[in-house]
Amino acid sequence: MSLHLLLSAGRGPQECAWALARLLRRLEADAARNNVDVVRLDSVVGDRPGTYRSVLLRLTGTEVEAFAGGWTGTLCWQAPSPYRAGQGRKNWYVAARRCEVDAPVTPFAETDVEVLAVRTGGPGGQHRNKASTAVRATYRPTGTVVVVDTERQFSLNRSIALRLLRQRLTAGDEAAGRALVAARRRAHDELVRGDPTRVERP
Repeated sequence: MSLHLLLSAGRGPQECAWALARLLRRLEADAARNNVDVVRLDSVVGDRPGTYRSVLLRLTGTEVEAFAGGWTGTLCWQAPSPYRAGQGRKNWYVAARRCEVDAPVTPFAETDVEVLAVRTGGPGGQHRNKASTAVRATYRPTGTVVVVDTERQFSLNRSIALRLLRQRLTAGDEAAGRALVAARRRAHDELVRGDPTRVERP
């Protein structure tokens, strides 16, 4: 089983990006002890060398759910600032949350399409008014419906309807993918400082 975990320093000071790098190494070491495989899928580096504003991880293993549970929430790295001498603050917070990375792709099969011949009015001559040449196509798994009456032949309208259904499903999948990316971006603004679920020290 696998899942994705996003570590974020939020909009915190540079020490939070430093803390994220140290917590990341601690997480990876803990994962190795628990037979959980960790892959860094993406990262945004911080202003200082060796620091990160965010890191996206894929965790894989039989006990990955329990492992991720111990590393989810507000994480705290407790140590003096390496950048500002005399800084009294020693708690630097990082958010760790599960996230979805890949939007599901909606499969398309013509066998799942219900095609009905319907009559339409309007210009087009007597043939159009008397014959059921228009098409109402419904993709049953999602309930997506298109009606096509642009052509005077049923077969042509049917082909157009199937193409439109595919396009709408693809557009929906692309919108879902953009929503996942936007959700990951919003996560950087949702860091809760204080009351950490895990505290680590050097």
